[in-house]
Amino acid sequence: MIADSSALDPEDRKIVTLARSVRARNGVPEGAAVRDETGRTYVAGTVALDSLKLSALQAAVAMAVASGATSLEAAAVVTEAETASAEDRAAVRDLGGAETPVLVAGFDGVVRLTVSAG
Repeated sequence: MIADSSALDPEDRKIVTLARSVRARNGVPEGAAVRDETGRTYVAGTVALDSLKLSALQAAVAMAVASGATSLEAAAVVTEAETASAEDRAAVRDLGGAETPVLVAGFDGVVRLTVSAG
């Protein structure tokens, strides 16, 4: 389903903006942000070490888990990919459930697609 960026909830717009910012600031291929059940947000960029490789969305979910989050309300990824990968959706689903929305935005911050984690 194509999402109209101007119609985004302000909290969803916030996580897209955070994902875009972390990507640009860190010079990584992707940026991501997730919002937990209390409204806290966690941001991360792509991790590409010799011994550890995580997509930005996987890293953001890991940050949420490490900080004590027990559920996710929403996730966003800024990427050149057409959609969130199956592995990214699985990471969101593990913490947020199958219905958790994943907003997929381009580098310009425009949301191209919203998919469920399931």
